[in-house]
Amino acid sequence: MSSSFGQLFRISTFGESHGGGVGVVVDGCPPRLPITVEEIQRDLDRRKPGQSKLTTPRGEADEAEILSGVFEGQTLGTPIGILVRNKDARPSAYEDFKDVYRPSHADYTYEAKYGIRNWQGGGRASARETIGRVAAGAIARKLLQQETGLEVLAYVSRVNDIRAEIDTDNVTLEQVEANIARCPDAKTAEAMIERIDSARKDGDSLGGVVECVCRNVPPGLGEPVFDKLEADLAHATMSLPASKGFEIGSGFAGTELTGIEHNDPFTIKDGRVRTTSNRSGGVQGGISNGESIIFRVAFKPTATIRKPQDTVDSSGTARVLEAKGRHDPCVLPRAVPMVEAMACLVLADHYLRQRAQTGK
Repeated sequence: MSSSFGQLFRISTFGESHGGGVGVVVDGCPPRLPITVEEIQRDLDRRKPGQSKLTTPRGEADEAEILSGVFEGQTLGTPIGILVRNKDARPSAYEDFKDVYRPSHADYTYEAKYGIRNWQGGGRASARETIGRVAAGAIARKLLQQETGLEVLAYVSRVNDIRAEIDTDNVTLEQVEANIARCPDAKTAEAMIERIDSARKDGDSLGGVVECVCRNVPPGLGEPVFDKLEADLAHATMSLPASKGFEIGSGFAGTELTGIEHNDPFTIKDGRVRTTSNRSGGVQGGISNGESIIFRVAFKPTATIRKPQDTVDSSGTARVLEAKGRHDPCVLPRAVPMVEAMACLVLADHYLRQRAQTGK
């Protein structure tokens, strides 16, 4: 099982949904980077369960413990170990359907691959695994901010068929965090909240889209051919639980334009090369061009729902499943910090790779 990501800024996550805890080992972070557990906790608090009626009521504080790699408030350049202990695990809640394959979960596929699976909440397939990613992403974020001034901000842009109108140039963290939907369009957020809550009461779930903007990205990040920046961003975000699609810049809508309509003209602004439009989404030829990177990730409706569903058990017997447990009726609000974390990890890794190549 591959649980590692990155080349120079490399992470390995560990732990399972209802085990003793989850966490991450970060290797390759440069020394003398100021970092505190409070900075890591800020991002974990945005990801943790029990935030609102739109999230699972599982009662986890998700308090981070730094076990290694940080001394007197600075990174040592050695592996950074971070642990979050599971405090409200309830594995017995899943015992009634431990032999049942839950529709659209990883139960059957994990068993097909390994011949064994952890049926207690999905084990490694649970979104609880992303705690390690978010903790590591907080460190990557601090590195990017200190070295380049780069800012990464994600938000919910669509829930089901409800779409928000968002100014990507000026959207702020305060706007995103102003409501429980994490949609910076306040009026649209109200409609999203109502729709998600209705699905929750009906025992159903919803999907949608998280958009992410990365500002102040230096030009030159990314590698030609196989390690293109957008390819690594797609790899990173498509590894998140429940993700089903990725697009950058104009995305699929760009296929409806002609070349002259789609191309981004070059100009000189403030003494450097810029583009007058950004349909490329900040990446050309797999390398950042200095414009804001804008991409979107599609997330499916949460697979665990209370409505009856046809399935089979491990003996091949037909069953009807009415799932129990504590689950989000929509993953999008908590997916926002996860998308940010993966973007930070990719950009930090490519920043270090570029610095190693150029020496600056």
